Formats: sequence, C-alpha cells, structure tokens
Amino acid sequence: MSAPRADGRLPDQLRPVRFQNHIAPHATGSTLIEWGNTRVICAVMVEESVPPWMKAKKVEGGWLTAEYSMLPYSTLDRKARDIAKLKLDGRSQEIQRLIGRALRAVIDLNKLGPRTFWVDCDVLQADGGTRTASITGAYVAISLAVKRLQAEGKLTASPFSSPVAAVSLGVVDGRPVLDLNYVEDAAAEVDMNLVMNGAGEFIELQASGEEATFGQDHLTELLRLGRIGITELLQHQQRALESAV
Repeated sequence: MSAPRADGRLPDQLRPVRFQNHIAPHATGSTLIEWGNTRVICAVMVEESVPPWMKAKKVEGGWLTAEYSMLPYSTLDRKARDIAKLKLDGRSQEIQRLIGRALRAVIDLNKLGPRTFWVDCDVLQADGGTRTASITGAYVAISLAVKRLQAEGKLTASPFSSPVAAVSLGVVDGRPVLDLNYVEDAAAEVDMNLVMNGAGEFIELQASGEEATFGQDHLTELLRLGRIGITELLQHQQRALESAV
C-alpha cells in the first residue's frame, strides 16, 4: 500500500493545492484553484433579487446556484462550447447541480437576504477532479464574497454553518488511492467523489464500479483516505482565506 504511484505520490497524498484569490476583478469574490495540473476559476456574482419561483411561492431568504463549464482549451482535444451545440452537456449539467447542492448544504439561505449568489466554475485545464476542485474552490470564492458584503454592510453575519470541500478517490490496479489525476481516473476500476463539511459529516458520496465491483474493505479504505484528503483541503482553504486581502 505504501508503494508510490506513477507520479510519485503515496496512496494517501493529494496533489499540490494552491489558491490565487481575486482572480476576476468584477466578481464579488473569486479564486483560481490550482490542484495538480487541474485549474478552475471559481467566481461569485451577487444579484439583489431572487428567482421568480421564490417570489411566486413567497419563499423567504435568498438563493445560490452554480454553473460549470470546461473551456475549449481545457483538454488535449478541443472541447466544443455548449452554445455551439445549442444545449447544455449532460455531464456539465450533472456537475453544476452537484456543486449547487454541496454549497447549499452548508449555507443558511435565510441569512443571504433577498439576493442570489451565482457561482461560476470555469475549467481552464483538466487533469482529473474538476468537479471536486470546483466545489473546494467555490467555498473560498463564496467566503470572499461574503466578507465583501459584510464590509459593505449588506450582510450582518456569515451564512455558512461549516466549510465544505470535496475530493476524488478510486481503486487503481486493485489499490485504493486518494485524488486521482486523469491517467488514474481513466484506468480506475472504482471511482468515488466525496463531499464533506468541516464537522466531518458527509454531504454527498458518489461511488461506482467501472465494469467492476468493490467490497466493504475497499469502501472502508476509500472513506478513510477521503477523510484524510478533506482534512488537508480544509486547511488549504483556511490558509487561503487568512491570506486574502
């Protein structure tokens, strides 16, 4: 289990993680998360209104929603924009719903007031784990937006109940490993995406066998590795926010 992987990492090691805050000047809060060779810009813009369905149902508070896209040059072969196909890619739709669910799970929407937080996650470069990078980076971007709104007197208290982070896992060559890059993801017998809050509680767990099955021992080890990764990611997020000006 301690033998190094193809890129030299041990099974329980994350790729290097770095945040560059305020990457999008016109956004209320933004960060570029660099996670290994995966790079995602997460930006938040705030509208002083709520969706029509909330008004129609007289739902109090605010709303948060997410959009996700892979830019054409994010992969080796050019990826066509969704607008060119006149419909949202099914994978992108599933991922942006996951991002929205993960973030709303740790936010008190009533504390947002009658406003909408738009979270845009744009993948500049994809090398595995783009959805988990989007969730992890989006938490930092939203936190920066909240700090700005508090400084402007538009929010009196943070709406967060807890931080949130996500990480990918898998079984590669019969061995559970943390934080798959693209090569590992393509070869994995089992794929898992894990979303957790700062209290160590599960928000979402997606696991599937890729033409394979997996037993309790592998599941237990994947969850153990996932907790290690989430704990480290929460520390990265905290340092990114402490260094933000």
